Amino acid sequence: MDVQQYRQAQKSHQIVNFSVVSLLFLGFFYIFVCNEANVKLLILPSAFQQAQFLTSSNTSHVASFNITNERDELAEVLAETSTNNKTVIIAMVNKAYVEGDKSMLDIFLDGFWLGEDTRSLVDHLLIVAADQTSYDRCKYLRLHCYKLKTDGVDFVGEKLYMSEDFIKMMWRRTLFLSNVLKHGYNFIFTDTDILWLRNPFPNLIQNQSIDIQISVDVFIGKEWSERGQHINTGFYMINSNNKTIALFDSWYAEKDKSKGWKEQDVLVKLMRKGLFQNLGIKARFLDTVYFSGFCQDSRNVKLVSTVHANCCRSISAKVADLTTVIHDWKSFLTANETMPFRWSPHNGCINSWKHR
Repeated sequence: MDVQQYRQAQKSHQIVNFSVVSLLFLGFFYIFVCNEANVKLLILPSAFQQAQFLTSSNTSHVASFNITNERDELAEVLAETSTNNKTVIIAMVNKAYVEGDKSMLDIFLDGFWLGEDTRSLVDHLLIVAADQTSYDRCKYLRLHCYKLKTDGVDFVGEKLYMSEDFIKMMWRRTLFLSNVLKHGYNFIFTDTDILWLRNPFPNLIQNQSIDIQISVDVFIGKEWSERGQHINTGFYMINSNNKTIALFDSWYAEKDKSKGWKEQDVLVKLMRKGLFQNLGIKARFLDTVYFSGFCQDSRNVKLVSTVHANCCRSISAKVADLTTVIHDWKSFLTANETMPFRWSPHNGCINSWKHR
């Protein structure tokens, strides 16, 4: 090879080396740029990229996070209030029931204090408050409390029997109690115008074979027959199961079809149309000897568990006559057993119907 050929070969070799180096440089530069873009995408995405990111892969995750972390206040308070077999005693109040020199709620709680084997039952009593005042009062008394969501409906003042607001409040109560059943809890519902003078559980059948045990205004001597019963939804015990949940769903579904009817009368109508039988509901109607009221006093003070200020129109009349019942009860507890006992007349409630 002469000198000229050698120089030409060397020059070609340099060109090849330069080309290889250039290609390697471009390759490394491309990789670096791509990686840089990826890093920026991960660290500082644009608004559009953020929106795409959230609306694609993470949408279901965010939804499930909100659901699983949403606080179920009712479930919490039911769990802390219930007995070991998931039974809760429930009463409902509003402002009118917690205010005054001696409020209805105070008298209701006096019954647990003065009754036989009743004080410990307060540990399983849930007060459902229909407004902020009654909720505050409940918390002040250190009871188990739940603030009812009323969707802007005013449940603050006194709701006279069969008034439009009274009927609305009774239906809202029914919807709430349906929700309790759907949470898997059995309950005794009690109006606060009922005095618990003895623990009622021994007089209630304690197994799942009976779906509902409900009080009546007047006992007709047949605890297992639906015919002719004057049921009162102020006191009843119900077990949570598919049948009772279906009962409450069917009951509440009648609300808009029954204008001017209170929920109790609608339940009576459904029962008489055969709803209990169609659902396989086993119902027991409670004898007023044990679960009495002003409509029909218990015939035996030694057996009575509860006294209900039914057949009464106003809170003031109920308070007056229930106070008299407390006096009667105290007299019985301290009296000689040989002395005859009679309930005092319920004059306040009798007179409440004269001023309508």
